[in-house]
Amino acid sequence: MCLPPEKASELKQIIHNHLLRMDVHGRIREVLAETIKDDEGSARRPLSEGDFVRALQRRGIIDDVMRDLHFTQESAPNIDAESLSKPAGHHVDQDSTHLKKTNLDPSRRYLYLQVLGGKAFLEHLQDSEPLPGQVCPTFTLYLHFRNQRFRSKPVPCACEPDLKEGFLLEIHRDSFGDGSKMVDATAMLSMCDTVHLVLIKTDTSGETTLVSSYFLDWRIVLGSPSCKTCFAVEMMGVGSESKIPAGVLTVSLELFPPLQETLNTDVIITQQSLERQRTAEKERLFLVYAKQWWREFLEIRPSHQSKLVKIFAQDENGVNRPVCSYVRVLRAGRLLESPRQAARFVSLLTHERAPVVGGGGKQEQWCTLMAFLCRGKGDCEDHATLLCSLLLGFGLDAYVCVGTKVNSGPHTWVLTRGTDGSVTFWESLTAHRYLHRPIDPDAPPLVPQPKPSSPYRTVGCVFNHQILLANCQPSDAVELCVFDFQNQSRWKAMSEEALKSVCAPGSTTSLPPLPPLCAPSLDPAEVSNHLELEMRFLVSEHRKDLDLATVWDDHLSYLLSSALSAYEMERCTGVSCGNEEFQDAVRRAVPDGHTFKGFPIHFLHRNARRAFATCLRSPFCEEIVCCRGDHVRLAVRVRVFVYPENACAVWMMFACKYRSVL
Repeated sequence: MCLPPEKASELKQIIHNHLLRMDVHGRIREVLAETIKDDEGSARRPLSEGDFVRALQRRGIIDDVMRDLHFTQESAPNIDAESLSKPAGHHVDQDSTHLKKTNLDPSRRYLYLQVLGGKAFLEHLQDSEPLPGQVCPTFTLYLHFRNQRFRSKPVPCACEPDLKEGFLLEIHRDSFGDGSKMVDATAMLSMCDTVHLVLIKTDTSGETTLVSSYFLDWRIVLGSPSCKTCFAVEMMGVGSESKIPAGVLTVSLELFPPLQETLNTDVIITQQSLERQRTAEKERLFLVYAKQWWREFLEIRPSHQSKLVKIFAQDENGVNRPVCSYVRVLRAGRLLESPRQAARFVSLLTHERAPVVGGGGKQEQWCTLMAFLCRGKGDCEDHATLLCSLLLGFGLDAYVCVGTKVNSGPHTWVLTRGTDGSVTFWESLTAHRYLHRPIDPDAPPLVPQPKPSSPYRTVGCVFNHQILLANCQPSDAVELCVFDFQNQSRWKAMSEEALKSVCAPGSTTSLPPLPPLCAPSLDPAEVSNHLELEMRFLVSEHRKDLDLATVWDDHLSYLLSSALSAYEMERCTGVSCGNEEFQDAVRRAVPDGHTFKGFPIHFLHRNARRAFATCLRSPFCEEIVCCRGDHVRLAVRVRVFVYPENACAVWMMFACKYRSVL
């Protein structure tokens, strides 16, 4: 069998990693020492290679290696010629615990990134080594590079975590016409896309914490001998700890196939320096313009000083960036079917304010999209910028609004404008929509005025990926605002050219790349069944503590599915349907003289014990779970609706029927 050079290199690397993992070299040294020792006691004759191989066979080392080293033969999928000429896939989010067969295209170039372990995670210095089978906090490493996403297997948190993974990243050209050609050294040098590394900690209850977010410039490998290099990456903390190291990862980079002629290191350093200088100059010029624009805005009206006009925001690494750079046009492919479904997806990501050490109120932290998606939770700004990006992808005229909420502090939400001039507010935390009808303060007293329908009190500015507008109207109250952005007496706009110079994709090297959404890896039926069995067990145990027997009605449990499906559809579309069929089915399932009670509830997590404890706080649910009476039959149904990024809408319904006794 003849293999191309890049295939042979990949095969050698796989076998090498396998031998290291099994510590075959150490076992071979032991056998060699024993064989030499045994030979000293016998007649002196030189050891041959055959003697050594027989010794390895007697110890079973060769059999162990061949038994564990599997080569899978899979039938190649039907790939048309057009797909081979295009760059690598829309997104990849794979669990690296399973070694999968990878079809390497000999006309493409790949970057093999290996994480060889971690050290100096001092927060876990005192952690004891977990016992076998013990549930413990874990680290998971996420990667994004040029529209490709990967995830490592979770490893126990430790001072020196066993993070050892390999990721094969495809390096392809940007232009469609040259997308099928192998990139050369010059083309790769001009690629300023970084590898975004995000380290997430997951505790024993499933809560996630962002540990570090790091942008790795991989082009150092272009000047390394044999196109392979290894170095340490200092992972810094986030937020208020962004200047403090969280730990160190040892990273190895290797190009496949290797370059025929590597670049001079000075050339790479010069290119990186020029990019930094160009970025710094653009950011300096924009800052000068922003200061002048802000002075002009304050001169319009003294009260503008107190308006919430946001021009810059800090990300998780403490870097100040223009707010417009947090919004990009994001298309979800076939993962989301409509703007309302996109709003539902965003609302399923948990709302959590940035953690603050000590008092002093809220700490503002706008996360990069990759960090927000990997963590699965964030503040209202993260939700609003993601929803705005998705709505722009669906072709809507969408903006992020910065203002305040009734009976609350600063808040962000999303606004869309229709072609007919209608204005709709989207609450990214709940997916609720509100049609905005402004009050006319100059109208005669007897003219009826619309009542405020939204929970928003004031609005200071609006922005998207191309424009930022500050509210110049006499009052910033939402109910009085007219969202006519072309009227310069109501809204002061920033220069689109100035914003484009620092916020457009590829304008500066400091802009984080836009990651694609990942398809869910959870099986809805499997997780629904598992969670339902857990809830049945918890209900039975709770009733056992009350000396009550538990008899389940499987048919009634099945009937509850249609109600849960209707509830989720209503959250997605705003339209209620299917209620009549559910009521009719329940009436037929409940005999005359019996009483039916049901209690639906919605969660954003899949922790059964936590959910059951929440349910028991409701007197209606407790009445059902602890039902006493004649001929009591219980039912519980769980439906888990899975969205991109494994965001889950969990619906549960507890029900009972019993004979009414007067």
